[in-house]
Amino acid sequence: MNGEETEESRAAAVDGEKTTVPQEQEQEQERAQDREQEHEPQPGPSPEQEPAPAHTPVLRRLFRSRTARAVTAAGLVGAFLGAGAVAWRTDTLALLGPAPCWDSLGDSTMSDLFGDRRTEVEEQSLQANPRDREPSYGQCRITSYKDENPRRQVTLRVHQLDGLRGTDAHEWPQEFLAAGMVSLGDGLPGMTSSSRAWLALPQSCTGRDEFTGPTVVDIGMGQAGLDTGSEYDREDRAALTRAVVEATNGVIREFGCSGTYRVPRALPALVDRQDTKTNAFCGVKGLTVPAAYRKALKQTRVGDDGGPARVCESGDSYSPVVRMTTVTDPALTEIFSRDTHKAGLPLKGSRGFGRLDGSRGVYRASCQTGPVIFMVEQLDQPMDEGVDLTRELLPGYVAAEAERIGCGPEKVTLPNA
Repeated sequence: MNGEETEESRAAAVDGEKTTVPQEQEQEQERAQDREQEHEPQPGPSPEQEPAPAHTPVLRRLFRSRTARAVTAAGLVGAFLGAGAVAWRTDTLALLGPAPCWDSLGDSTMSDLFGDRRTEVEEQSLQANPRDREPSYGQCRITSYKDENPRRQVTLRVHQLDGLRGTDAHEWPQEFLAAGMVSLGDGLPGMTSSSRAWLALPQSCTGRDEFTGPTVVDIGMGQAGLDTGSEYDREDRAALTRAVVEATNGVIREFGCSGTYRVPRALPALVDRQDTKTNAFCGVKGLTVPAAYRKALKQTRVGDDGGPARVCESGDSYSPVVRMTTVTDPALTEIFSRDTHKAGLPLKGSRGFGRLDGSRGVYRASCQTGPVIFMVEQLDQPMDEGVDLTRELLPGYVAAEAERIGCGPEKVTLPNA
């Protein structure tokens, strides 16, 4: 969907009898239709038929096996089976080969993600870049089809988050440190939502250098951030959570390491938007919304505590104006190393330091648990041109949030203040 379409879908304008549906409502309708089609009830057996076996049918396993490795490999060979079914294979591909994505995703996970549709998998073998410039190991992409039309696509990536060059400090947090994400819990270093999930590999397996973040397996499905709080969101979040845990275990095996993660027993509640509490902005006692911007910041969405990061977004119903992030996982704070050392104007603090770069302020404090990142980003103009919400909110956010998490007192001085 292009930018013009997005703006049209968000509008609530009424022209005669024509009403434009907000983007989240439109996506919810599409997802409901897609879910119904994915899980269409199959006709039951006739009185003369035997019930279907409980295990996954062979043809279904064939289509869910390494179909896509044929897409990226040379020398494809088509093996025609009964009833017109086709399985693709190469010289190294067994007819009933390993599970998708590094022999990790089980049949139940594939079914929860894609229903009974045919899937194709494009999988890269995991290996570091020969030039060692980009900390990426590979990815796996799965696409489901209805007839010949693609319906749903999931992409898994394995990569080390960078902090030295700042390549993962902006785009990756926008998708994977969003307010709609919750911690995986049960000691798992990761987060999940209905469209994105990530999980860090054990550092004992991957190691980590200075100014680099953890090596993660992340998974994306559809457009990030368009969570609606529906039952479909709950189902998709559960499926993505199981998929990212299974894939991470597969990567651990591929790397020759031992140990496995367990799928979390329960996840926190879905994160809904709430009316903004002006005297406890983003759920932080003592943080006040500036009076001039209370109309623009009328709704707030706050992620849960206890995980690698806590994120708050505030704005109107469909468009956040400001995002405030607290990163408490020591390894994850390293992806903001460049932002706290080199970008923009210096921020001075009582027990930390940072930088203010345009509409983004990043401050690193030394707390009892290790380094903590406090970040404020203005994502959109609220009402008046030239408004600088980052400068308005950053000192108060750092002071109140540091106090809330037991890291205070902390005082930040803005440049030219």
